[in-house]
Amino acid sequence: MSSRDQAAAAALAQAAVACDGAFLGIAIAVLAVRTWLRFRFSSSALSKIRNAPTVRVSDLTTLLHDSSSSDDDDSSDGKLVVVRGQVQSKSSVNGNWMSLKDDVLVSPSSGDRAVVVQQTQAYLYNEWRGLFRWTYDLHSLFARSWKEQESSSLRTVPFILIEGGYWPRSGYVVVNLSDSVHPIPLTTVYHQLRPVQASPYTFLQAMFGHEYPVGLLDEEKILPLGKEITAVGICRSQDGVPEIKSCKDLPYFLSDMTKDQMVGNLAFRTKILLWSGIFLGTLSFGILGYAITRNWCRWKEWRHQRQRIREQRDEATVENSADNESGDAPDGELCVICLMRRRRSAFVPCGHLVCCATCAMSVERDSNPKCPVCRQTIRTSIRIYAS
Repeated sequence: MSSRDQAAAAALAQAAVACDGAFLGIAIAVLAVRTWLRFRFSSSALSKIRNAPTVRVSDLTTLLHDSSSSDDDDSSDGKLVVVRGQVQSKSSVNGNWMSLKDDVLVSPSSGDRAVVVQQTQAYLYNEWRGLFRWTYDLHSLFARSWKEQESSSLRTVPFILIEGGYWPRSGYVVVNLSDSVHPIPLTTVYHQLRPVQASPYTFLQAMFGHEYPVGLLDEEKILPLGKEITAVGICRSQDGVPEIKSCKDLPYFLSDMTKDQMVGNLAFRTKILLWSGIFLGTLSFGILGYAITRNWCRWKEWRHQRQRIREQRDEATVENSADNESGDAPDGELCVICLMRRRRSAFVPCGHLVCCATCAMSVERDSNPKCPVCRQTIRTSIRIYAS
């Protein structure tokens, strides 16, 4: 590990354990809050998908008609449903359904007919520690990812979901992909890794420990006709035709999984997030509690130490003054406790002038300070100076 990385690791370690781990506790607390927010999102999505009815494509028109008749206010917002059907081009319902001249896409590599075609070219980078940086260090953790997307193209045509085996007599539902950020269940039909020819510049990059490309990955994914998928979204009637659209509050829209698989996957994820949030919250609470307690004790110790230093300084001052006053004095003016120094401190509130400054300070520090003459509880003492 280089000196720069050693300094970075030491700085990270010091920041993590600063104030007895307070910063580490705060970071874990933030992670716990994010985990709890994800848990709430997954729990809400699980409840919505579990309560959403599973409807056949042929029954969507009847369901939407019944819901609009029962509540006209909610009919414009649509209804959350789970529909499973086969992919078909929308152009097949505009003309003759027997026609093969549908508006579909053709895969350039496999020749399959599809409604979605995604082509991706990505360079694969490698990091090798060369002549001057041959060891692994912290810099590699924050370096560029192994796979860098260079170019990606996505082509789509309008498509629908039909009920397999009953088309065209059954109905269909139009899939609306607008404003959807959910992934599409694509099928990989082409996958090829081509090596990149090395150059003298690549050799210099490898020698000095920099990144260099090792291959070019070409991929092509399609959504073919006839593929059976599940759609989970808001379904509404558009000009008498059912249309389904993605819901932003759900992690799924189009998927290969069935409703039961989605519910099982979400239930497992929700349980993991729940226990992770509990563990992280408890851990952060323990670390922050320990840090607060330790810093509070340190602050009290620091305050006590400062008070002790101040008292020692006062004692030294009193002793110096007492040394100056330890000369000959009449018997009636000697301290009643030490019988060595002159009486200089009067107790409050009784007002008896019977002790020197040193003995008066020792009386004040008792757990129950009392005047040695009248035995009245005292609060403090006052130094008396003779003019």
